[in-house]
Amino acid sequence: MKIFYKTTWFLALSAISATVHAQNITQQQQPFKGVIGKEYSDSKEVWTDPIRAPKDAPNVVWILLDDVGFGASSAFGGLIPTPTFDSLANNGLRYTNFHTTAICAPTRAALLTGRNSSRVHEAGFSHKWASFGFPGWDGRIPSDKGTIAEILREYGYNTFAVGKYGLTPDQDATDGGPFDRWPLGKGFDHFFGFLGSATDQYKPDLVEDNAHVQTDGRHLSAQITDKAISFIDRQKKATPNKPFFLYYAPAATHSPHQLEQKWRDLYKGKFEKGWDVYREEVFKRQKAAGIIPANATLPPRNPYIKAWDKLSADEKKVYARFFEVYAGYLTYTDYEINRLIQHLKEIGQFDNTLILLVIGDNGASKEGTFYGTIKRNNNAAGKPQSAEETVKAHLQNFDVIGTPEASNGNYPLGWAQAANTPFKYWKQDAHAEGGTRNPLIVFYPKGIQEKGGIRQQYGHVIDLLPTTLEFLGLQAPTDIRGIKQDTIQGTSLLYSFNDKNAPSRHTTQYYYIYGSRSIYKDGWKASLAFKIDDNKGANQRNVSFDDPNHIDWQLFNLNEDFNEQHNLAKKYPEKLEELKQLFDEEARKNNLYPLINWDDVADHRQNATK
Repeated sequence: MKIFYKTTWFLALSAISATVHAQNITQQQQPFKGVIGKEYSDSKEVWTDPIRAPKDAPNVVWILLDDVGFGASSAFGGLIPTPTFDSLANNGLRYTNFHTTAICAPTRAALLTGRNSSRVHEAGFSHKWASFGFPGWDGRIPSDKGTIAEILREYGYNTFAVGKYGLTPDQDATDGGPFDRWPLGKGFDHFFGFLGSATDQYKPDLVEDNAHVQTDGRHLSAQITDKAISFIDRQKKATPNKPFFLYYAPAATHSPHQLEQKWRDLYKGKFEKGWDVYREEVFKRQKAAGIIPANATLPPRNPYIKAWDKLSADEKKVYARFFEVYAGYLTYTDYEINRLIQHLKEIGQFDNTLILLVIGDNGASKEGTFYGTIKRNNNAAGKPQSAEETVKAHLQNFDVIGTPEASNGNYPLGWAQAANTPFKYWKQDAHAEGGTRNPLIVFYPKGIQEKGGIRQQYGHVIDLLPTTLEFLGLQAPTDIRGIKQDTIQGTSLLYSFNDKNAPSRHTTQYYYIYGSRSIYKDGWKASLAFKIDDNKGANQRNVSFDDPNHIDWQLFNLNEDFNEQHNLAKKYPEKLEELKQLFDEEARKNNLYPLINWDDVADHRQNATK
C-alpha cells in the first residue's frame, strides 16, 4: 500500500501513537507513583500530563445525509444538482459499492461504533415502541462499544456533533436525563441538534449539549451549520493547533420536506417527464461515468408503480411538485455543507481535513406511500385511500407542498424507485441493494493521488471508524475510561485509497431490518424479503414484492449481477444453504436473535398504548 500522507508527519505520529494509547486510555487506572508523607515537605507530587494530539494532525469531518437514494445526487449520476458533492468527489474518491443497514438508527449506531448494529444493541430503534428487552434490541449502546468521538477525544481531539443523533432512548430524552446515552455521554464535547429519528425543520425538538433549547425560527440545516462553525471557531480561538472531529448529520432529506420558497421553486417544471424518464436518464449517466458496469441493465419498473404516461394530468402535476421540492431540498443541503467547507477554507483548515461523506443512511424512502404525503392528517401512512381521493386532497393543498406547514411532506413511491436508480426497492429493505447501497465520497487534499477516482471495493458503515483511525495512525483502544472495549468489526478502507485494483477486504456482511434480511459473502448474496400483514396498518410496505406471495430466499452473484436481477437459488441450492447457515452464524454472534419483524413491532406498539 502506498503511503499518501506526509512521511515526516506519519512517522512522528506512529512513533508516539502507542505511547499516547497506553498513557491516555489507562490514565484513570494508573497507580499513584509519587510519595505521600505526613507533611507536604516530605511528599512528592506526580501529575498526569494532558494528552495532546500530534502536531499537524488532520481534522476529521464525517457527513451523513438522511434518506437519499443512490441515484439522486449528481455526484453519482442523479439529476439533482449537488455541486459541493461533485467537487469533493471530483477531487477525491467515489465508492460505488458502499453499504448502510437500510434504516437510520442501525446505520448511525454502526457508523459511530465501527460495529454491527445488533452487536451494539441497535438492531432496531431506541424508540420505546420499536425496542425490545433483548441484548440486540434494547436500543442502548453499551459502554464497551465506544464511539469514534470517545476514541478521538482520548487522543487529544475536540469532538462536535450537529444535526440528527437518533440513538437516545425515548425514556432518557428529557431534560431530566439520564444523559449517558445523549451525545455528550458518548464522547462529544458539544452537540446541537435533535435526539430522535425525525423532526420538523422549522419547529425542531432542539437540543444543545444536555438541555432542550428554543429554535430561532430558521431552517434547521442553517442552524446546525452555524453551530458547527461556531464550535470550530471557538476551539480554534482557544487552542489553534488542536484538531477537531465533526459529525455533521442533517435531518435532510428525511421527511418532512420543508424549505424556503426560493429552494422549493428552484426546479419548477424540471421533472415533468416523470419517474420513468428520470430512471432512464440517470442510468445512462451512471454508465457513462463508470459508476455502474458497462454491461448493466436497468431493472423493470416495480409492478406496483404506475407508468408515468398512464397517470392523469392531476396526478402528474401533484407528483412532479413533490419531487421538485425534494430536489430543492437536496440541493439546499449541498449548499449548507458548502458553507461549512468554505469556512474551513477561510480559516486555513480545509487542506488539513479528512472528509468522509455518506450520501444517505439508507436508500430513498418508501414512507411517502404511493401518492405522497403533505400533512399528518392528509392520507397518512397506513390509511389507504384511492388515488383519486388522495390526489384531490393534494390539489387542495398544492401550495402547502414543501412549506413549513407540510408536517409530513414526502414524495410518492415512484420517485423513491427513481432516486434509487439503478437498484430495486428502497429504504427498510435490508434484503435489497436499493435499501442498503449508498454513495461514499472520500476527500483529503494532501493525500488522494487519483483525483476523481472510482472505487468498487465492498464497504459498510462499520468501516469508517477503522478507516479514520488507520488514516490518523491511531490504534483502537483496549480500554476507554477503564472499561474494556469490544472488538472493532469494521475493515479499514485505507488500503484502497491509492490502489483501485486492490481486492475487497470486507468479505462478509449480514443485514436485517424487521424481517427483511440478507447475507453477503465474497460477491454472493442470499436475501429474504418480508411481507407485512395488511391487517396491521402497514400495507404500503408490501410493494417490496414482485409477487406478494413470494417469500422464498433468493440468491444473487453480485460480481456478475450487481443490481440483483437474476435469482440463482434454484441453480445453486448448495451455495444458498451455505449462505443461510452463515446468516445464522452471524446472527448468533451479533445478538440478532430473536428475529423481530414489523408485525411484532405493530403488536408491541398496540400493546404499549393500551
